[in-house]
Amino acid sequence: MTNTPKGFSRRGVLKTGLAGILATGVSPLIFSKTSWAQEFCNAPTGDAVTLGFVMPLTGAYADEGADQQRAFMLAVEHLNGEGDGGLIPHFSSKTLKGGILGKKVAYVTGDDQTKPDAGRDTARRMIERDGATMISGCSSSGVAIAEQALCQEMGVIYMAGLTHSNDTTGKDKKRYGFRHFFNAYQSGVALGPILGEAYGKDRVAYHLTADYTWGWTQEESMIKATEALGWKTLPPVRTPVNAGDFSQYLTPVLNSGADVLILNHYGFDGVNSLTQAVQFGMKDKQVNGKKLELVLPLVSDLMAKGAGEAMKGVYGTGNWDWQLTDEASKAFTKSFGAKYGQPPSQIAHTSYVQTLLYADACERAGTFYPPEVIKALEDFDFDGMGNGPTTYRGSDHQCFKEVYAVRGKDNPANAFDLLEVVATASKESVTYDPAIFGGELGPDTPAMC
Repeated sequence: MTNTPKGFSRRGVLKTGLAGILATGVSPLIFSKTSWAQEFCNAPTGDAVTLGFVMPLTGAYADEGADQQRAFMLAVEHLNGEGDGGLIPHFSSKTLKGGILGKKVAYVTGDDQTKPDAGRDTARRMIERDGATMISGCSSSGVAIAEQALCQEMGVIYMAGLTHSNDTTGKDKKRYGFRHFFNAYQSGVALGPILGEAYGKDRVAYHLTADYTWGWTQEESMIKATEALGWKTLPPVRTPVNAGDFSQYLTPVLNSGADVLILNHYGFDGVNSLTQAVQFGMKDKQVNGKKLELVLPLVSDLMAKGAGEAMKGVYGTGNWDWQLTDEASKAFTKSFGAKYGQPPSQIAHTSYVQTLLYADACERAGTFYPPEVIKALEDFDFDGMGNGPTTYRGSDHQCFKEVYAVRGKDNPANAFDLLEVVATASKESVTYDPAIFGGELGPDTPAMC
């Protein structure tokens, strides 16, 4: 703890008011970021800074969490000047030279169990017990929103992992929260035209939807995109996370008159609902004189691997793909593959990037003081991270960049060659007015743990 001038509380608030400051002769510069360097939650005082990584190591999104953990460990290695540097040499910002602000990067990890309460509790322990200055992680928007709210309360920056709900940077956005991953609205913009071209404009869609914030906004966004094509939508059906057996939800589809089944599921749920739909013969069924089609709006290589043959020909969207040919993507894929013997998934990519972006913001701000780091991230334009030119918009803390429409390959060349990018939605086409989702960022007032 820093020494506290007489008449001040530890939060730096003068007990006797502003007049007392002038009377004591203490300079008003006490309010500068330098003078406040220790007066915020978990200000690093030693030779290391600790980051907290919370992932779904169990539950419906555990495969995603395992790859996320790999990426976080690789990011820390590269920040500490070890290994080949990964994306750092390609990053348009050139501040990262080893560690963060001269301090070695340390980290703690934990399991959010794909549950909001577990994620929030784990993040709180990292902040209170381990002194984490930043929290990152999640593969569930429900978890992300819970952790983001906690970080806002505690004055610790939250760099979200894989969260796709419109609400994360919409009605539930927070000043201390930042999202690199794209959202459900952007999936609709990117995927709608592809579905119209592939399946025509005279279609009847049936939605099975994960019953939480991500599923709701994914469903809403896909309905808006497909009804704009002229499609009709049957009443959607909500399913619990980690349902496992989807047969009771799939059986009614066969007699519904739907000729497109849209599966608003992710992780193991997406794998299970898709493979079970194929086992029900849905890929071979004719409805309304058309072939019944399956759509998985948000998909990853990890899901494609789990679904196997069922993924062939199925459309979805992605935030990044390891087979992109830009130099940054190739460098990250090479670095990750050399360490782990497999290409990185999109959650690995976004988790790695978020860690570097936080470190870079601290370097550019010249401090770990959260309000200054927030300012460094807001309206920050960058490149060289594998997604092309990207902007961290200040009004909602959402990243804007290209979004990819993907399709399960019919003839994969190997066990990792499962998805192909069939179209790219430009950064401009997926940019929207933040007012459509509402919400308030709230204050950037630092807090004490």
